[in-house]
Amino acid sequence: MATIGDLLASGTARLRASGSESARLDAELLLGWAVGGSRTAVLAHPEAPVGADAAAAYEAGIVRREAGEPVAYVRGLKEFHGLAFGVDRRALIPRPETELLVSEAEREIAWRLTSAPRPAGTPQVRVIDVGTGSGAIAVALATLLRTRRMLAEVSLLAADCSPEALDLARENAVAHSAADAIVFTEADLVPAAEAPFDVILANLPYIPSAEIDRLPVAASFEPRLALDGGPDGLAIVRRLLEALPATLAPDGVALLEIGFDQGTAVGEAVAALEGEWSCLIQPDLSGNPRLAHVERSIGSEALG
Repeated sequence: MATIGDLLASGTARLRASGSESARLDAELLLGWAVGGSRTAVLAHPEAPVGADAAAAYEAGIVRREAGEPVAYVRGLKEFHGLAFGVDRRALIPRPETELLVSEAEREIAWRLTSAPRPAGTPQVRVIDVGTGSGAIAVALATLLRTRRMLAEVSLLAADCSPEALDLARENAVAHSAADAIVFTEADLVPAAEAPFDVILANLPYIPSAEIDRLPVAASFEPRLALDGGPDGLAIVRRLLEALPATLAPDGVALLEIGFDQGTAVGEAVAALEGEWSCLIQPDLSGNPRLAHVERSIGSEALG
């Protein structure tokens, strides 16, 4: 009977040969999934024998990963902002960089709820997650706000044009006991009938069309609809920006995840909007432009 160490060594070698840039990590995650434990538990017991059923599941997972399928799809889950989300081909796999959007949304909402007294009858803070996909942003945000006892003062809407993605988002909301806190709706960007919103959140497709086929093979398993941002990557982002005058509350803010090289172009798109707007670009932990803060104001600068 093969041991954990044996299977990790053989799986790592096969994945490395197939071109995986994270072969060892992939093998560890897949073996943890196959034996029904965590990656940490697998690493702690390399001498432990692996049963036939678990070894067969691991072999099947390695085969799928050798073909380029993302580990998250093989396992059926992805960790995001401290939570485990169900993932499959219905929606984009949540990325670590998107956690910044969730954290900034939480900060913005908390400020709105605590910066001034809120007498009885004060309307809820109205928030929308545009292009919710797997629901990771909306569900993670609802979980954070519930922990801070702020959720009752927030109205949270999650919108997507894909009914399949919305089904997955609902499943994740149920799994994290957040289904009662989020309204899901099929819509192209912001549904006009529900506007205006105090906080608009969006991680929209922002990869240029010509670059899609040059992405790592794992991306070919994800829905192209969730990746393709048009000729320069900003076609859908621009449509959302152009809708802000009618969909964002007068003192509202839109938080948009963008590509690492799109800060200047997004700033120019905001400057072209009717009225006076500001666009502050916040870098991620790598120092790359990542999050656009857009609101009605004067001037434009960068967040350090």
